[in-house]
Amino acid sequence: MTSFRSWKLLKRNYFDGVKFGLKMKQLPFMGFLFTTMLFIVYRTTTYQYKHTEMEEKLYPFDSLKESALASGLLVGLPHGIIRASSDLELKPLWSTSSSRSKADPSTRRFLLAIPVGIKQKDNVNRIVQKFLPENFTVILFHYDGKVDGWWDLDWSNEVIHIAAKNQTKWWFAKRFLHPAVVSIYDYIFLWDEDLGVEHFNPGRYLKIVRYEGLEISQPALDPNSTEIHHRITIRARTKKFHRRVYERRGSTKCSDVSEGPPCTGFVEGMAPVFSRSAWYCAWHLIQNDLVHGWGMDMKLGYCAQGDRTKKVGVVDSEYIVHKGIQTLGGHGPPGRKASNTEELTKGHSATGMDPRMEVRRVL
Repeated sequence: MTSFRSWKLLKRNYFDGVKFGLKMKQLPFMGFLFTTMLFIVYRTTTYQYKHTEMEEKLYPFDSLKESALASGLLVGLPHGIIRASSDLELKPLWSTSSSRSKADPSTRRFLLAIPVGIKQKDNVNRIVQKFLPENFTVILFHYDGKVDGWWDLDWSNEVIHIAAKNQTKWWFAKRFLHPAVVSIYDYIFLWDEDLGVEHFNPGRYLKIVRYEGLEISQPALDPNSTEIHHRITIRARTKKFHRRVYERRGSTKCSDVSEGPPCTGFVEGMAPVFSRSAWYCAWHLIQNDLVHGWGMDMKLGYCAQGDRTKKVGVVDSEYIVHKGIQTLGGHGPPGRKASNTEELTKGHSATGMDPRMEVRRVL
């Protein structure tokens, strides 16, 4: 009986020792696991902090006034979760991030926005194929509502489509290109659909714009373009770019002493290119009831972020053809706009007035 109890006690002590040994062996593993979890938490917190700092640098338009206004409405949200801006980058349905979102944050991004109709599908196709390889996000504003007719193009799923029937470029821009939405883009191209781009390269164009410090610009127009309104937009064959034009004929005289449009500090509305800062200003300049935008180009110089005679220019080495195809209202027979000779004659008539200026004065 005594031997049986001794055996039972020995057996219990043995199993207790085994359990204790197993616990002792598990301690290093538990310590390693705990340390790993602490490291993951630390790295995640550090990444989130750096990501927040990076976003604050990428989105510079959260002004003190806007922040002060928003703070009263967002007091219930922690600071790190607040996002005052967005972008136009498409996100995959089932993945946590897109290939574009994984790109280097320092990579420059650009935006091309065009109002389009199905009749100009072929020309728009040529334009978009020029821009997509140069890290452009593309947004098409369908003023005829016919979005389904574009899905057969290879790039159609890569761009953004917005439809509103019989609305113009400036209507779309005011409502869908808010500075807080486009603030990640270094330059915004707000173009018409009837532009020939055979002699235009977006990459080379932007190199010139950045090097010369042009906040607002446009590619020069081929002299053979169907529609030219102002001589300053005509391509100078021997120049890389120009900021002013010299004109001694007609009622509008342009010389070195000229300080405003259409002699200097001027781009036209069919193909303007804005820096991020210039667009922030231009968006606020666009009136909410603006339709055709005639006369708008005369006022864009206010958004040049400095001296308009230096910050606004026309790039000659990368030029386009303005085909002058009327597809959304306007005067004259459908499918044709006035020729460059006719328009220049009007622009330099005895009155010296651009008739479009009477339609809408922005300021």
